Amino acid sequence: MTRTPKQSTTNHKHYRMKQKFILLFSSLICCLQVHAQLVGHTTITFVDSSRNNRPIETEIYYPAITAGNNTPIAAGVFPLITFGHGFVMTWSAYQNFWDVLVPMGYIMAFPTTEGGFSPTHAAFAEDLRFLITKIQSSGAGADIPSSSVGPKSAIMGHSMGGGCSFLGAQNNTTITTMVSFAAANTNPSSITASQQIAVPTLLFSGVNDCVTPPSQHQDIMYDSTSAAYKTQINIIGGGHCFFANSNFNCTFGEASCSPSPTITRESQQLTTNDFLKIWLAYFLKDDCPKAQEFQDSLAASARITYRQNQPISCATGINEYLWQNPSTVYPNPFSNSLTVELPKGKIQSVTIYNIMMQDQENYVFTEPNSKVTLDLTSLHAGIHFIQINNTYWTKIVKQTIQ
Repeated sequence: MTRTPKQSTTNHKHYRMKQKFILLFSSLICCLQVHAQLVGHTTITFVDSSRNNRPIETEIYYPAITAGNNTPIAAGVFPLITFGHGFVMTWSAYQNFWDVLVPMGYIMAFPTTEGGFSPTHAAFAEDLRFLITKIQSSGAGADIPSSSVGPKSAIMGHSMGGGCSFLGAQNNTTITTMVSFAAANTNPSSITASQQIAVPTLLFSGVNDCVTPPSQHQDIMYDSTSAAYKTQINIIGGGHCFFANSNFNCTFGEASCSPSPTITRESQQLTTNDFLKIWLAYFLKDDCPKAQEFQDSLAASARITYRQNQPISCATGINEYLWQNPSTVYPNPFSNSLTVELPKGKIQSVTIYNIMMQDQENYVFTEPNSKVTLDLTSLHAGIHFIQINNTYWTKIVKQTIQ
C-alpha cells in the first residue's frame, strides 16, 4: 500500500477542509446536471465459445434516447451490472432493480439461463462472469456499442443468483464490486468461494428470511470473505422474496416456512435501494462524497443493523486501497512512459486520475496481457493515481524533465 507523505498538522487540516469543500461543490454540480434516463430493452443470445458454444440468452436494460425495445442507447459511458435470478425465478421479477438503477445511468444484463428445477450453479456463475467481459469488449448488439460500456462493473444476484455471484466474483479482477441479496449457499459452495473474493462486497439480508436464514448463509459468507472492504446490511423484519417483485414460485416457497416478513415489500425495497444506490455511485461512478453518505446512513438508519470490517471513505478509493495481489508499476517516479505489470493476472483496464480523482487517461485492452507500457507524454507533471482492473490502486508521480 502506498501512502502520501505526512504533512504538518495545520497544513493537513487546511488540505482536508479544502478537499471536502471541493468534493461537496463537485457533488452539488453533478447532482444539478444529472437527469433520469429513459429505459431501453433488448434481448440478445450471446455464445461462449470456450464452453462448447454455450448460448446465453440475456435480457438487457439500458439508458436510452427513447423508452422501448431496441431503441438507441443514450449518449454517455455507463457502468455494467450483471444480475443473477433466484431459483426457478425469472428475470422479470427484478424490474424493481432496473426501474431504479437504469435511469441513474447503469446497464443491467440478466442472463435467463439455469431457470429450471435442476440448475447448474457453476455454469450460471460463469454466465455472469462471461457477460461482463463480453459486453465490455464487444457491446450488446447494434444499440449498445462497446464504446458506451464503461470499464467499471458489478456482479449482483438474489437467492441462488446471489450465491452464484460469489462464485462469479471469486478470483475475478475484472469486476469492481459484488452485491448479493439473500444469497443462498450453492454447489459448489459460495461460502468457500467467498474466501477468494478481493473486490468490495456488499451483502443484504432479511432478518426474517426463512428460506436462506442469514445465520446459515449470508452471515457465514460475510465472515468467510477476504474482501478488504465488506459490509452486511440486515433489514429488520425483512424477508427473502421481498428483495424482488411478486413471484409465485418464491412466494410459495417462503409460505412453507417461518418466520414471515413483518414489513411490506415496498418498505424492504426502499431500504435496499437507499443503500444500494449510494454504494454503486461510489464504486462504479467515482462519486467520492457518497462514501461518507453511506457511512452516515448506516449509523443513522433505524431500519437496519449492519456489520462492516472497515468503513469506506474517499481515501479508500484514492490512496489507501489495499493491494490484493502482487503487481508492479515502474519506474515511479517516471518521465514519459510507465510500465504496469500484473504477474498473476491479466490487465483489462488502466485508468489514470489526478489528485481530484478526475480521469486523465483511460485504457481498455481488448486483448489483455500481464504487462503493458503506457505512453504518458501528454500527462502533466505531478502526483496522480493509477487504477488497474477497477480494483488495484497506487500513487504515481510524473517528474518534470530537466
